[in-house]
Amino acid sequence: MFRIESDRARFREIVRGRVRQDLRKYLMTGELIGRAGNTAVSIPLPQIELPRFTFGENPKGKGGSGDGDGAESQDGEATEGDGVGGAGDQAGAHILEVDVDLDELAEMLGDELQLPNIEPRGVKELDSTGGRYNGVRRHGPDSLRHFRRSFKNALLRTIASGAYDPTAPRVVATRDDFRYRMRTACPEPDSSAVVFHMMDVSGSMGREQKEIVRIKAFWIDTWLRSQYKNLEVVYIVHDAVARVVDQHTFFHLRESGGTKISSAYELCLKQISERYRPEDWNIYPFHYSDGDNWSARDTELCVSMLRDEILPRVNQFCYGQVKSAHGSGQFKKDLDGALGTEDVLVTANINDRQDVPEAIRTFLGRGR
Repeated sequence: MFRIESDRARFREIVRGRVRQDLRKYLMTGELIGRAGNTAVSIPLPQIELPRFTFGENPKGKGGSGDGDGAESQDGEATEGDGVGGAGDQAGAHILEVDVDLDELAEMLGDELQLPNIEPRGVKELDSTGGRYNGVRRHGPDSLRHFRRSFKNALLRTIASGAYDPTAPRVVATRDDFRYRMRTACPEPDSSAVVFHMMDVSGSMGREQKEIVRIKAFWIDTWLRSQYKNLEVVYIVHDAVARVVDQHTFFHLRESGGTKISSAYELCLKQISERYRPEDWNIYPFHYSDGDNWSARDTELCVSMLRDEILPRVNQFCYGQVKSAHGSGQFKKDLDGALGTEDVLVTANINDRQDVPEAIRTFLGRGR
């Protein structure tokens, strides 16, 4: 049994090493996203060959089954080796599906990109009901029986009744002697965070741009879930108007309409004011766009909302500009020019998938 566990642990280390080796590849593709569950990700590793047993051995001087070129049999039918494109006798290359915990994947991400642990901004904690089994009561399930307390009560009762014989000590516990562990409740601080993923879904944002956003959002959520016990994610899409949607709609909505970025910022600010008070939540808005906005006046409104309303309430605001054939890329220039000195604001250019790892490092590398 211990040998099996040792072999399994060694195999897990081999898998872990291979995932680390190929992590940069996974950071730039959406291969893992469709395989992600609530607690683990299924990773295909075709390069790992599982050990296998082969029973018996070939007779001395003779080949095994399937050895040789094959020849025509006496009855004229083709034997093995005849024909082109038929069934072969070699083992195929099988892909091995390995489950990796999301916490472990986040640890690998942190090591690969050298990400610091996040320090919550101010006192951003919600109380959750916790407790310890440090109390004692007279009734409870046998699984929680406190044997030491129960024996002590039985011993005291036996001595008090005069039935205890030191030369032949014998203590028999009764139901009244039993004591059971009791859980005493005490509030425990539980760090909580909310992530706002905001994406431009106007006509200039194509399928490739949304796929890049999808990859970035997956890794950002994976890292933040490893830093906070409670994490909520809010998805906001916008063209000329903004609305809250579910995850599937966020990544599969068809492109249409113009672009009014202020609509997304107004909706994000409304959500913060009504549902996620800065005193209780660590707040992380992420906005993804190709840099087009419908007017300079709306960009001025966005800058004003960020400076006066949003940035003072959040841990960090991240803007990722995804390059597209139709996007001007002007919005990032305007943000950097107006708010470039704000530590809470982080911006990054993503020209293609090769830039995704560095953009993730830029967003998460400050430990905010």
